[in-house]
Amino acid sequence: MKNITRTLRLTALVSTMALTVSAQRGRPPAPAPRGLPDEPGKETVIRLCGSTCHGPQIVSGKGYSKDNWAAVVNGMISRGAKANAAEFTEIVDYLGKHLPPRTGTAGAGGVGFIGAGPDDAHIVDAAAADRGKSTYVAECVTCHGPKARGGPDSLPPAQRGADLVRSLVVLKDRYGATIGAFLKKGHPMQSGKASARLDGAQVIDLAHFLHAKVGETLRSGPYSQPINVLTGNKAAGEAYFKGAGGCTHCHSISGDLAGIGKKYDPVMLQQKFLFPRTFGFARGGGARAAAPKQVTLKVTPPDGKTVSGTLAYLDDFNVALRDSEGEYHSWKRTPALKVEKNDPYQGHIDLLDKYTDKDIHNVVAFLNSVQ
Repeated sequence: MKNITRTLRLTALVSTMALTVSAQRGRPPAPAPRGLPDEPGKETVIRLCGSTCHGPQIVSGKGYSKDNWAAVVNGMISRGAKANAAEFTEIVDYLGKHLPPRTGTAGAGGVGFIGAGPDDAHIVDAAAADRGKSTYVAECVTCHGPKARGGPDSLPPAQRGADLVRSLVVLKDRYGATIGAFLKKGHPMQSGKASARLDGAQVIDLAHFLHAKVGETLRSGPYSQPINVLTGNKAAGEAYFKGAGGCTHCHSISGDLAGIGKKYDPVMLQQKFLFPRTFGFARGGGARAAAPKQVTLKVTPPDGKTVSGTLAYLDDFNVALRDSEGEYHSWKRTPALKVEKNDPYQGHIDLLDKYTDKDIHNVVAFLNSVQ
């Protein structure tokens, strides 16, 4: 009991010292996470998001656009979270409305919600980043390079700008807070103007552009948008679909693939073309794709009695299946054991070794045109 009391007193003393040091340094206390508003949809969010994998405080600490929330939720579902199409729409609508992107103003101390870690990550506004690109090209690109990764080696070291993607000024920035403070101190710009002359709106737009470059480099987070995959030739894709690809052996544009271009967006269309077992939602957050077809096995032991069912396990040493009654069967693999495997997607698997990137983009362009 004495040890417990001493531990509690020591913990309280350390906490008091930490608060005192923080106050002496002028640091504001970290803000509490935003709560979940009592609005329609909250119960569904807590039930499907907050009770299965993580607490609601994880969700409430975020702030994304509706499209980004849709990407987050879709990612959770693809990793096993359970939600039907109606629940998916309800969750995304609730989060997009009540937990939108955070906003702030440029300048040191101008953003009050900054804490530490990913909960307060800078969420890039595409339109602002596009405006910021103009400022970057006009004032920064010569020294820091087109991708903000540093100036070219052809420049003298003194004129070679830093890698802004790895700059702590940029990585710690939120909506121009630290970038604005840095520029106010004076920094050479290629136009010869004083960096302190950039107004708050220009600094915020520049911050969005630089954070976009960080996101492109990391390729992580729900705000990294997929690249454009509709770069192929539709006519060439149709020729490959009907010819060298052999797709018409199993598929029909007027049958199972009718309207496929309306059903999936281009990125999901490409995924399902290359990896047909892929799950995903239809355009506009509609119904989830049907479950993939199962691999089936026919196993014939030396006694000649064949057992058929869906694949449960298969390697060089063992094989197992479940029959139509749900009963589990397993065998050790021997030369006398005959195993016949039927994978309904084998044609797609075989094509992975055959088609080129150009073939892939051409076929996706063709399938996207099937409306």
